[in-house]
This record gives sequence, C-alpha cells and structure tokens, in this order.
Amino acid sequence: MSFVELLTVLMLGGIVWFWFDSLKAREAGLEAARRACLREGLQFLDETVVGHGLKLARDEHGHMVLRRGFDFEYSLTGNDRYRGAVVIEGREVVLVDLTEHRAQVVSLF
Repeated sequence: MSFVELLTVLMLGGIVWFWFDSLKAREAGLEAARRACLREGLQFLDETVVGHGLKLARDEHGHMVLRRGFDFEYSLTGNDRYRGAVVIEGREVVLVDLTEHRAQVVSLF
C-alpha cells in the first residue's frame, strides 16, 4: 500500500468516525431537549434538533473536545414557538437553554 492510499484510507476513516460521532451527539442533544421540555411542562415541537455550531473547546478536565450546539423549538401552549438550545462538549451535555419564553412573559408586564 502506497503512502497516498494509506492517507486516503485514514481520511475516509476520519470522515466516517466524524459522521457517526455527530449522529451520537445529535441523539444526545435530542434526548436532552426532550427531557428538559418534559421537566418544565413544555411541548417539544417537531421532535428534532438542528446543529448550529461546531468548534474545538476544552472540557472541565482540560482535554480538547468538540463543542456542538443544537437549536430546537418548544411551546408553552401549542400556539406559540420559542427557540431553545443544547450545547454538548464531547459526549456530555453542558447546557440546555429554555429561557426565551420567560423573557417574553417578563416583557409583557
């Protein structure tokens, strides 16, 4: 096997690993959003999350990990839509944000 062939196989392996890792992160984000909405008594709309960011970051132990951000929509009554967010570092969910509807309620008064 030549160097070019080896490099090609390694690159394809890296792409496949990244794809599967991204699917697992998306599933973790989906589950975190679902649980957060259930805990707060909110409706998790569309049953999906959408990736909105990817970058390198350091976790709490100082290791380099991929930080992924996902957006999702939720509702208080079914007649409104608010955007929430999930942030995952490596395999760990570090943030679930459901504060947009609270800002809307406060601004009404």
